Amino acid sequence: MKRRLTDARATAVAACGDNRRMLQTPIEWLPDSGAPEQLIVLLHGWCADGRAMAPLAQALRLAFPQAAVIAPDAPHAADGGRRGRQWYPVDGLTPQNWAERVGGALPLIEPFLRLQQQRLGVTPAATALGGFSQGAILSLETVALHDGIAGRVLAFGGCYVRPPEAAPRLTTVHLFHGGADQIIPADGSRNAMARLAELKGDATVDIADDIGHEVHPVLIDCALQRLRTHIPLRTWQAALGAVPPLPGTGDHDD
Repeated sequence: MKRRLTDARATAVAACGDNRRMLQTPIEWLPDSGAPEQLIVLLHGWCADGRAMAPLAQALRLAFPQAAVIAPDAPHAADGGRRGRQWYPVDGLTPQNWAERVGGALPLIEPFLRLQQQRLGVTPAATALGGFSQGAILSLETVALHDGIAGRVLAFGGCYVRPPEAAPRLTTVHLFHGGADQIIPADGSRNAMARLAELKGDATVDIADDIGHEVHPVLIDCALQRLRTHIPLRTWQAALGAVPPLPGTGDHDD
């Protein structure tokens, strides 16, 4: 397996307005041979770094050996001198300023994804954007703003900051949550699923009892199962639209 792990020089540049920020990529695993056929980008949670996504990255790499798997570090050190990094600050976070703080982090994600897709020659449809906690929130909100930037979202222990006004049409959203999560309760995923279903989006939800705020192996197995077996709704719709009507079932005048 070709991999770069804990390499301080492994960085990617993402344009953010007039600024350019460097995201270090402590995990960048490429296929042993041949060009990548899929791209999986994983965003870690608060007070962590890209290496925290290694168990999920490893499981995905084994299941999809022709995928490039990348887990960048968030650009900011965690609040208050805590260990790890953060995508947006948590100290002083309130329901009133939450959306603004998440919104401040979002402009970094879209160009980072585009850069990796261009660099590795992988299409958005063959890209999966995943994340845990803060990373899951950013994944959901990124796709809400940029429908189709990834074919799949894998959101572990996350939620929407605000209920989306429209469901993505070119992205399938997979939600995973621990039923005993005390940090972001599982209702975050339940409510997201209900809203996406109301909007006729393509989404699934898996909630594991007695599991807290973590990317647990049970939830990783659920993610692998969803990726292997779930046929996106848009694929079904395209297939059905391509099938000619049976004789006698087409429109006709009475």
